[in-house]
Amino acid sequence: MDEFVCNKLTEWGLSMLIERFEDEGIDTESLYCLGDQEIDALITKVGPRAKFKKRLKLLKAEQNPAHQETVDSSAHEHEEAADSAQVWPSTSGTNDKGKRKLDLQGGSDGCQSPASKRRCDKRLGSYSEEIILSDVKNIMNYVHMRLQNGDNTKLNVFLKNKICDLETDKRELVGVFGKTGAGKSSLINAVIGVKNLLPSGSVSACTSVMIKVEANKKNSKYEADIEFIRKEDWEDELWSLDHIVRDNEDWEKDVDDDTVGRLSALYGEEWKNIPTKNLMDNKHFREIPEFLFSKTKTLTCESAGELSSKLVKYTRSDLEEGEDIEVKRWYWPLVKCVTVRVPKKNLLQHVTLVDLPGNGDRNKSRDKMWKEIVGSCSTMWIVTDINRAASEKEPWEILQDASSLMGNGGECQQIHFICTKSDHIENSDDSAAAVPALIFKRNMKAKETVMTQFRKEKKIKKHFSDECFKVFTVSSKEFLKRKYLQPDETEIPKLQEFLQKLNDCHSVTLNYVSGAYGILSLIQGARCREVAGKKKEVCTELEENMRQELEKVRKPMEEASEAFEKCLTEGVENSKRSCEAKLNSILHPRKAPGQTGAVGSSFHKILKCVVQNNGTYKPKKQRQININEKLSSCLTDSIDEEFRKTFPNEGKCGPFYGAINAFSLDTERLIQKYKEVELHLTFLQTEEEKIKMKLNKKIQEHKKTIFSSLTGTIKANLRDCYKKAAEFSGKGSLEKMRETIEKHVHESKDTMFDQAKANMLMQLNDLKENILEKLEKTLKESMELSLKTDDYSIPDVAAELDLVKRHHNEVIGSPDEEMSLLGSDPPGPSAAPSL
Repeated sequence: MDEFVCNKLTEWGLSMLIERFEDEGIDTESLYCLGDQEIDALITKVGPRAKFKKRLKLLKAEQNPAHQETVDSSAHEHEEAADSAQVWPSTSGTNDKGKRKLDLQGGSDGCQSPASKRRCDKRLGSYSEEIILSDVKNIMNYVHMRLQNGDNTKLNVFLKNKICDLETDKRELVGVFGKTGAGKSSLINAVIGVKNLLPSGSVSACTSVMIKVEANKKNSKYEADIEFIRKEDWEDELWSLDHIVRDNEDWEKDVDDDTVGRLSALYGEEWKNIPTKNLMDNKHFREIPEFLFSKTKTLTCESAGELSSKLVKYTRSDLEEGEDIEVKRWYWPLVKCVTVRVPKKNLLQHVTLVDLPGNGDRNKSRDKMWKEIVGSCSTMWIVTDINRAASEKEPWEILQDASSLMGNGGECQQIHFICTKSDHIENSDDSAAAVPALIFKRNMKAKETVMTQFRKEKKIKKHFSDECFKVFTVSSKEFLKRKYLQPDETEIPKLQEFLQKLNDCHSVTLNYVSGAYGILSLIQGARCREVAGKKKEVCTELEENMRQELEKVRKPMEEASEAFEKCLTEGVENSKRSCEAKLNSILHPRKAPGQTGAVGSSFHKILKCVVQNNGTYKPKKQRQININEKLSSCLTDSIDEEFRKTFPNEGKCGPFYGAINAFSLDTERLIQKYKEVELHLTFLQTEEEKIKMKLNKKIQEHKKTIFSSLTGTIKANLRDCYKKAAEFSGKGSLEKMRETIEKHVHESKDTMFDQAKANMLMQLNDLKENILEKLEKTLKESMELSLKTDDYSIPDVAAELDLVKRHHNEVIGSPDEEMSLLGSDPPGPSAAPSL
């Protein structure tokens, strides 16, 4: 398949047409030759056809026939951009000693400015954003190289740092939860258009390994990076086992099934006959020496199928029936995370799909990463079989347990409840022609049922409104086979289109080009000798504007802290009254319906795992147990609503985000008033937008820490208690563990919850002070160097500024048209405003 055509169809949300175009032999040249008659024959459905025609028309318009006579010239532009990118060194590097020093005003004879090349190029017209970004990066690399050969003045150093700071890696995470067997792997394979990348697994083959899937930007291979848990973490687990086994004839009763499963997978059944101190011998890790040295293991393959086969021993606990793969050892107990990189997937340039296991992992580093990833996902996909979508407990329990971490404790803006296998109609005697209507009817019913169930889920609804929750009914099989349904009827294209919007290459280009435009404006402005008097006037106005604006930022933040203090005071009192009853419900569980025998006969193993894992554990086929969350629940309940209003995950309003977004030095007005210093003010304008974006990102990260601090303080308070309880073994250990925890909570309750309150308020205040300090310091430095510093030794960048300004104007003019074609606004607050 022609790569350019494939990429364009994916970019336009029309990936369902790729196979059809491949069958008809459509390559880059013939794509531009397509007329209405050929398009009508190629695309039978009106909707996709209309969209394709409009996209192709826009693509052809980009080529600007007045300046570009053939499609080949466009390809030449891409090649030129790529070649140019290789000529200029990275901005993070330094010049080799032997390099000729450039003429500061125009470069050396052997090194022509990219701007000069473009200025001499008569084919210069409208470029795609990909070429614009490449052009501007080449220009900034060239300018950086010239600055490195200049005098090491304060302004020179400042400018070099600013150029290096232009590069950012914007990446959106989409988490994928789902019971094994629900079609999670097939869904991911279908959405990204790669067969056999993630193998499907039975329930017995399920593991707790996280798998990230993203684009390979380096080469055309299929690669996987395998990150292992720390060697010390595994030694700790073996030490715990040794502590149980030592001097204990009935040790097998005290070892939980999860530990047995991990040890059997890694060492085989003979582990029971190996002294625990010998389980860390190097001979057990000959195939994975990276584990012993805390390094990442990388697998590189030519095909998705080959990589999938090699990954089995690291991500699965068993083979599927019929799989012809020889596995002597299973290494998944030692794997923390696997990152799979897929070549030629523009859909994943700025998006990572994460195949997530259920929560409650016993390994500390794996559990920490799980929480970090879930808390960083902007979208969560919950995958389940359509026949049990509303009634099956597991997907709803996943949402209930993770809703706090995704909502107030994270940055999730959307939940997609994805019902798979929508093509499966049981006991249908109808003709093939009638099946699509039956599928449609059943799908609509499933969507309605799931939405009804969602509205009943009070714990989830505390964090997510109806607008955040969408239901999809998909069929990965029909998307590929097309027996009954057209691709768009499988709803896979809807998910692809969503990822394409999330990919949002536009904001990456806009942020870089805007920053470059500001820096070049400052460089050129610093060379102006005639505006000293005006600079002083502007400085006076800017300093007064900043003083007033900083106060506007401070006030709502302080009011938010006062509101939290009031909520937490009530939460503390409720916690003191109810904590022992809440603890009792965990330590003395009721017998489940149909359960035989005493509860204690199995619960002592579970509680042992809980205390060994600092208060949290998820038994098989049961809900997660978390003593810390249970004890802090009155505190978190007291602030949930206020926290959501203060730190909305959309990141646009509230006393923190809203105050930052409203901050303005009023540079637009000042530019109209003081035309003589327009270049200096343009730089300040771009700097203001950049620091606001950075602060919004900082708020997004810190709010997670602030929210989790309540449970974190309780956990820290109970840590010694858990350690003491974990030391008990043998007869009577269950009662001793219970008594130890109960006694500690009783003695600590009058101080523990007050400490949690004080810790959270302190972190809120620290965030406020940090924001104000960073905002003031950054803009003061920028004002100092743009309006109070002259440096005539820095290079003349008039040509570069002219070209980047034109590119900037092109980029800021494109988002409205682009988003109207996609059908909605781009998600999230990450795109920089137009200047």
